[in-house]
Amino acid sequence: MKTAIREMRESYGQAVANKAEGAANRAASLTGHATVPDASKKRTWRLGIDVGGTNTDAVIIDGDLNLVAATKRPTTEDVMGGIVAAMHEVIAQVGAEAARNIGFAMLGTTHCTNAIVERKRLNKVAALRVGAPATTAISCMADWPDELKDAMRVRDFLVHGGNEFDGREISALDEDEIREVARVVRDEGFESVAVTSVFSPVSDAHEKRAAAVLRDELGEDFPVTLSSEIGSLGFLERENASILNAALYDVARTTADSFEAALASEGLTDVAVYLGQNDGTLMSVDYAKRYPIFTIACGPTNSIRGASFLTQERDAVVVDIGGTTTDVGVLAHGFPRESMVAVEIGDVRTNFRMPDLVSVGLGGGSLVRQLDDGRVTVGPDSVGYLVTQKALCFGGDTLTATDIVVAKGLAEGVGDPALVADLDPALVDAAYAEITRIIEDAVDAMKTSAGDVTVILVGGGSILAPDALEGSDNVLRPENFGVANAVGSAIAQVSGQIAKVFSLSETPREQALTESKRRACDEAVAAGANPDTVEVVDVEDIPMAYLGDALCIRVKAVGDLKL
Repeated sequence: MKTAIREMRESYGQAVANKAEGAANRAASLTGHATVPDASKKRTWRLGIDVGGTNTDAVIIDGDLNLVAATKRPTTEDVMGGIVAAMHEVIAQVGAEAARNIGFAMLGTTHCTNAIVERKRLNKVAALRVGAPATTAISCMADWPDELKDAMRVRDFLVHGGNEFDGREISALDEDEIREVARVVRDEGFESVAVTSVFSPVSDAHEKRAAAVLRDELGEDFPVTLSSEIGSLGFLERENASILNAALYDVARTTADSFEAALASEGLTDVAVYLGQNDGTLMSVDYAKRYPIFTIACGPTNSIRGASFLTQERDAVVVDIGGTTTDVGVLAHGFPRESMVAVEIGDVRTNFRMPDLVSVGLGGGSLVRQLDDGRVTVGPDSVGYLVTQKALCFGGDTLTATDIVVAKGLAEGVGDPALVADLDPALVDAAYAEITRIIEDAVDAMKTSAGDVTVILVGGGSILAPDALEGSDNVLRPENFGVANAVGSAIAQVSGQIAKVFSLSETPREQALTESKRRACDEAVAAGANPDTVEVVDVEDIPMAYLGDALCIRVKAVGDLKL
């Protein structure tokens, strides 16, 4: 009996990935074509890895976008252990010879998120505010948690400079003050600097000059973050985001270096490496080292992009159910919808781009309880990756959401139904109804109209969801749903995005739009896109009524990988 249970536990980590592997082995691809390796298409295969809170998923996709290998491994405490295990497994599936076709490796990881949440491995940051004699009313990091400020050993500095909303200088930039800041940074061992100037989305000249002075004093390679490259209008939130970015330089560097070392250990020494960013696209390693904050929340956006690819849908609500949480986002014109409000990262309010998501405490490991009054609850606490040890259907002693769907006969190949056969049918039905309600409420929260929407179910935990949901006229559960996040990482494009405020009295609207589109395309190329494939996919121009004749323009451009 123990042997049988152990075998079930070992297989469950692969349960939802097995469909992908089986499809690959049967030569059934994501797009319906054969998966027989083509020797003429060398170095076009893609290795995609995405790290979740419970599992780390990996896939290999060939040059014709056929899925040839897939796996799911538990996420380890150090994160990299799970990445290495998943990578090794998918490479073993295709064999060392075929793995030589891999020319691209993509990683969506939680390293930066974990560093902020855990308050560990953060750089010592000097926060340079360019705005005197203004900006003194509210101090830098005024509302930050003390433990996060302590972890970053941050110190703030204020120098003269900055601009008004129309680009006029508040005061001239004082370069001598900046050189004095550089001296303190060098003498006291600060590891990075975050520069935030007033209204830098309107005019970034002072930030760029401040960075030039700092690098002249500290060295060309010294890490400097400019707020105009991170956030948009909203001084304090943009400053916060910039400081967080500056705190993550070492985390990003060690993550990228470790990933490249892991690839080398598998014989993949000459591959182009990309990291996932939180708009559902990729960025080169060098770009990620400059802007590590953009990796935060890339997991859900990878799932959204993967869901789009697997179903060929461009507009839908995507429900990604993992072992602990359910993330619900919106697919708009093929890309994740962005949040238009400030978001909190590690209890810090920021305004850099983030996906528009609703997260609820429902996953495969969610605990199921029956209260004294007879009501049944599901979550939000979860056994997470320990589901294969603690769930009843695997021989454990904890009733989980997975046990409920197994008991209802809705999770073929997962656990042992005999171990949950004695559950009270009324309890099972009540728990399943609660699971359904939680999902339907989350979907409803993301809808922008009263009409029915298409819902795409992905993630290993999506076995919890029913085939029909209130508020949806089309519920899709694509093949390979369990590794949609890794698929999204592997097939993603490279993007560039800018948000800038223009004064129409100085720059005509058409000229402002043209300049913004050019800059967004340049950013995409800088992030690793093939220049010949870059195109503008989204343009917003919003009049700023409270700033006179000002216009805020946001442009996003995407392009394919450089082959």
